[in-house]
Amino acid sequence: MLAIIRVFTTTNQQILESHGKIIEKLYDISVKNYCILDQPYGIHDSTTEQMAIPKIITVARQAGKDGADAILISCAADPALEEVRAAVRLPVLGAGTCAAAMSMAFGQRVGVLNLSGKTPLSPAAVLGSRLEMELAPEGVENTTDLLTSKGKASATRALQRLAAKCDVVMLACTGFSTIGFAEKMRQQVDVPLVDAIEAAGAAAQLLFLQKKFKKM
Repeated sequence: MLAIIRVFTTTNQQILESHGKIIEKLYDISVKNYCILDQPYGIHDSTTEQMAIPKIITVARQAGKDGADAILISCAADPALEEVRAAVRLPVLGAGTCAAAMSMAFGQRVGVLNLSGKTPLSPAAVLGSRLEMELAPEGVENTTDLLTSKGKASATRALQRLAAKCDVVMLACTGFSTIGFAEKMRQQVDVPLVDAIEAAGAAAQLLFLQKKFKKM
């Protein structure tokens, strides 16, 4: 079972399970969905990231007790990735590093569509000099803004600018996964779009495939 940790707080079961359903549908992996407490607006700056780290560790430890075989931190900034790896004896994936690694398979010039500000440090470190251009949708401050028509339109404009200059575009916010942004926009741009949850699911599939072979 893959434990998926959402780094915001929600009581909406459909939203909570949205990333898990993507992975279940694409990769036929059993998942269990979790979210952290007391952060309804998720992680959108360094302060909210620091607030989330101990909460993510707590949830990861619970996932281990629940029988998880691997853990996915469902945020492109990979918050608490190293801390969780130190806290649990399980494979731990970060959506950001998975997306960055996959993006480099598609071209030399990687464009990054961020939620706000600059590319998170974790995927930026993976991309290095391959990071060609980075943009964030104007007027978007947190993942809930992507649920509005104004936020979606702003994200579309930014994506089109990146696609005109780059070989591939990485979506550096899992909020884009929640609204199905890549699936919709693949019909409108000519370069590959790397969705962070899809990329993390591919990495998880490889983990489970390896585990299967070890049992044979």
